[in-house]
Amino acid sequence: MNKALFPHRPSVVPAQRAAAKGQQPCVLWFTGLSAAGKSTVADLVEQGLHHAGRHTYLLDGDQLRAGLSRDLGFSAAARSENIRRVGEVARLMVDAGLIVLVALISPFRAERDKVRALFAAGEFVEIHVDAPLAVAEARDPKGLYRRARSGELHDFTGIDSPYEAPLAPELRLDTSTLNAASAAQQVLDWLANRPMDAAG
Repeated sequence: MNKALFPHRPSVVPAQRAAAKGQQPCVLWFTGLSAAGKSTVADLVEQGLHHAGRHTYLLDGDQLRAGLSRDLGFSAAARSENIRRVGEVARLMVDAGLIVLVALISPFRAERDKVRALFAAGEFVEIHVDAPLAVAEARDPKGLYRRARSGELHDFTGIDSPYEAPLAPELRLDTSTLNAASAAQQVLDWLANRPMDAAG
């Protein structure tokens, strides 16, 4: 930490904020290839949590690129910085007592591990939204794979930039066989049944 910084220590602590909301805050980190279904599944999970009276916020990769990280490109260094920024925002939101859903390709295992290290045990839930490249590319709702194959886009994950799948995620959702609603329900069921219940 910069020696010139003296962070203020607030009197209201994270446990008090969580208690006021009646829930156990955490971050649900959805990682996977473009078009794997991360945003769709995360949105359905948030809907389910919201209907259950939980306090949530969804951080989506495209939304963040349009604001928080609009100054970043897609090189390995820029991707790492994007993940760092999102991780710090998610940490602050968890401190505020929220259940935070992050839908972000976040292709590098080491960078996801750095984000996990920001959180207390049980607060970071890594969810691999797993679709094979061929399936994701066949969906291609934004035409990004087509543009990457044609050389119009560079450093595109899965084409000319690697995706490092999680080795031991808390959840793996195979969206080549699961529809979005079923995948979201698996997340909600997992949350409801884990020892430290993120849904309260």
